[in-house]
Amino acid sequence: MTEYIILIVVIAVLLLGVGGTMLLQRPRGMHGVRRSRAKELDLTGSMPKVDDKTSAGTITVPPPAPPEQGPAEPQAPPKPTLEKPPPSAGRMVRLRARLARSQSGFGSALLGLLSRDRLDDDTWDEIEEVLITADVGVTPARQITADLRTRVKVEGTRTPEEVRTMLRTELLTQVETEASRSLRTQRHEGRPAVVLVVGVNGTGKTTTCGKLARSLVGDGQTVVLGAADTFRAAAADQLETWGDRVGAKTVRSDKEGADPASVAFDAVSTGIEQEADVVLVDTAGRLHTKNDLMDELGKVKRVIEKRTAVDEVLLVLDATTGQNGLRQARVFAEVVDVTGIVLTKLDGTAKGGIVIAVQRELGVPVKLVGLGEGPDDLAPFDAATFVDAILG
Repeated sequence: MTEYIILIVVIAVLLLGVGGTMLLQRPRGMHGVRRSRAKELDLTGSMPKVDDKTSAGTITVPPPAPPEQGPAEPQAPPKPTLEKPPPSAGRMVRLRARLARSQSGFGSALLGLLSRDRLDDDTWDEIEEVLITADVGVTPARQITADLRTRVKVEGTRTPEEVRTMLRTELLTQVETEASRSLRTQRHEGRPAVVLVVGVNGTGKTTTCGKLARSLVGDGQTVVLGAADTFRAAAADQLETWGDRVGAKTVRSDKEGADPASVAFDAVSTGIEQEADVVLVDTAGRLHTKNDLMDELGKVKRVIEKRTAVDEVLLVLDATTGQNGLRQARVFAEVVDVTGIVLTKLDGTAKGGIVIAVQRELGVPVKLVGLGEGPDDLAPFDAATFVDAILG
């Protein structure tokens, strides 16, 4: 019996010992797992990696993520490259060959008739007819014919050289004028010169303004352009393109059909504020038979004169229109006091006699001529070069 009691006690002691050992080891195991996980999190989350292959103490830090970029900003269009126009001096001489090609028929016909062995009444009638056909006009043609007839009687002999000299002298007399052909485009009295460009539709006013701006910039002057042609949608854009090429500022209205007088006034004010040398004001083309449009043109000039004087009023005429151009010129001269004529399209099929006719009709000199479609084909008019080109 005693042996059974001792055996039970031993078994109980053994069970108690094993159970205690397991209770003591379990907390340490869980604590180790938590420490291991914490260490693992610490290494991957915050500690930099150590490269064992490099020397001791070298730490490799991962590069930062690139910053987020917003939408790309639109780039401004590149500024146009400014052109350097040639000076106006000598332009007509350089363009003489082109002018001679268009006028050779006129001059050669006169030289041929005057070189005949016998100059009878029929020949003189032919000479007068050639002059009228060349748009000289009836009255000037009769005057030139009478003068030539007198010269032939007085001088007698008529070699080809003498005929040419005689005809050249007579044409120069008709083309020359006492009025000055120089453009008043110099800054004076502390203000810019103001040039108003007028004419009917299709004569090339806006193009003439652009070419004249190039010529003035080529002569070293600063120019402001006024886009007062507010009736033709593309006129302001066209003028601004001309100005951008040579660095001339263009004053325009953003409103379609804006008051042209207001635009002209703003252009002149800008020219005064910026101390420009010249302000060129382009006006809308208008029919000379429309009184309301002509009255509006007079208003443009009057509004400008509230700010400063208008130095030049240039009437642009298409040289190919002949006598119709003279009728236009008369009406414009009554409204805005024209100071100079610009003859465009004098190359090609134009008849040079219009120079004589328009000057005689208006008493206003031709100051500029357009001899082609190139940007530098606008030239100051020179009478001797013109007559020599006619005679070939």
